[in-house]
Order: sequence, then C-alpha cells, then structure tokens
Amino acid sequence: MSAPPVEKILHNTALFEGISFSERAHVLEYARQHSLSTGEFLFMQGDPAETLYILLSGKIKLTQVTPDGQQVILRYAAPGEVFALIAVLSGASYPVSAEVAETSQVLAWHKPDMQQLMLEIPTLSQNAIRILATRVIEFQDRIRELATERVERRIARTLLRLARQAGRKVDEGVLIDIPLSRQDLAQLAGTTLFTVSRTLSRWEEKGLIVTGREKVIIRFPHGLVAIAEELQPPPE
Repeated sequence: MSAPPVEKILHNTALFEGISFSERAHVLEYARQHSLSTGEFLFMQGDPAETLYILLSGKIKLTQVTPDGQQVILRYAAPGEVFALIAVLSGASYPVSAEVAETSQVLAWHKPDMQQLMLEIPTLSQNAIRILATRVIEFQDRIRELATERVERRIARTLLRLARQAGRKVDEGVLIDIPLSRQDLAQLAGTTLFTVSRTLSRWEEKGLIVTGREKVIIRFPHGLVAIAEELQPPPE
C-alpha cells in the first residue's frame, strides 16, 4: 500500500505542529520506515518501550490484556497519528499491544534519538505533552461513559468516535474504514456481544446503519448523535 508523502504526513501530525521545515527534515533523518502486514505486532504489552511511531497509512489496533486474561480494545490509530509516546520516558514499558489491523506503513524513532531531538527542539516536547494530555482526557471521558451512561449511548458514541477517526464517505453513507467485528465493538463500548448485536439490528431496521462482515456504514449520522446525546429522537 502506498502512503502519502512523508513530509505531508509530518506537516499534519500533532507532534510536529509549529516546527519548521528544516527541523522536520532533521527529525526525519533519524526515522526508519517500515511496511507491515495485517496481523503483525509492532510491540507487545509489557515489552520495554524503545520506539515511538507515526502511522503513515493503514490501521493499528491498540489492545490491553486485563489481569484476568481478557483482551480489551482501547483504540485504533489512524494515519498521521503518533502512538507509543510512552517510549520517550525512561524505564517505561508498553502498556498496550499494537497489532496491524490493515496493511500499514509507519515511521519509527528509537528512544535515545527522539529524546535527544526533544532536547534540541523543545516544541517537540511541548507537543508530546499536549498529545498525552489529550489522550488522558479521552480515557477519562470513556471511563465516565462506562460508569454513568446507558449502553445504547455508549455504542452510539463509540461508532461516532470511530467514524471521526476512520470514516470514509461511500454511496450509502459513512463507512467506518477498519475491519470491525461486533465483538470488537462490544469491547470498545464496554458491553456484551449480545447487546451490541441486538442494538445494531434494531438500528439497522430503523435505517440508521448498514452492517456486514466486519463492516459498519452509518447511513444517518444525526440519528446516532441524537442517541449519543439523548436528544429528541429523529422521525423514523
């Protein structure tokens, strides 16, 4: 799979916001580019965090195994996104596993190189802190949703979140452009496979979505927003 020009990706990546062309070129000198096949792992939960990544193309699934052995999908990384920022911290290990969900290309920096670059270019460090803070807020919001919101709202919010991250317009609506099983969606929304299947079937009958094998198309996004925000339901 061909990726967009690397310079264009870096220009639109949050880690490089406010950094000059020459500084980006300098940072790029230390990067390695890798092509990855579906099912490969970039790293496993608990491994020493030695490398930081930017996704150029494809999709990366970030998962975590709980103490009782249950695997939970935390999020998907989309093109242009930085992940494994934990690698810039000394003595850290990866808190998640990173699995290639779709043929991907990544840029990778070794920890010592990126640590030195952040000393040379302080804006890099400031951007990294801002990204980490945003991720903390995202996970706080998800914890609040799990603790306080009805399951139907959580499923709607999850689909809308995925549409923002990996949505692509098609004739029928907005395709969530990642291989997404109902079990995956159940893990992301913090509910059961039975509940997700029942909810999606009901929404499909109402014309809000179209589902297929590992596929969801949102036909009526405003309808899902109404459910997610508990607004007045739209006419069927």
